[in-house]
Amino acid sequence: MMKVQPKDGVAPLTWTETFNCDICGKQKGSVDHWWLAWTEPYSPHAEAQERQMFKIYPWENMLAHDATAKHLCGQACLQKLVDRWLNAELGTSHAATASHPGK
Repeated sequence: MMKVQPKDGVAPLTWTETFNCDICGKQKGSVDHWWLAWTEPYSPHAEAQERQMFKIYPWENMLAHDATAKHLCGQACLQKLVDRWLNAELGTSHAATASHPGK
């Protein structure tokens, strides 16, 4: 058995990667069924106002590192985030309609 010697007298660094739910704060385990969610700008055609499209994807470690991704520990927290997003979009939609009556 070979023992790893520190290089230049400095022990090698190790780290533990952890993710927490952006809704409830629960720490991700190894067998949890987590989700990732994010928004992207979207316009269905050239004349349409650009809005945010909400995207949901099953947990994927590389995507989880994206700064815009929300980490969600399960269906209940995912539903809370969707509800918050819908309410924000409705508020945006109502504000746009109020500022442009008749559209």
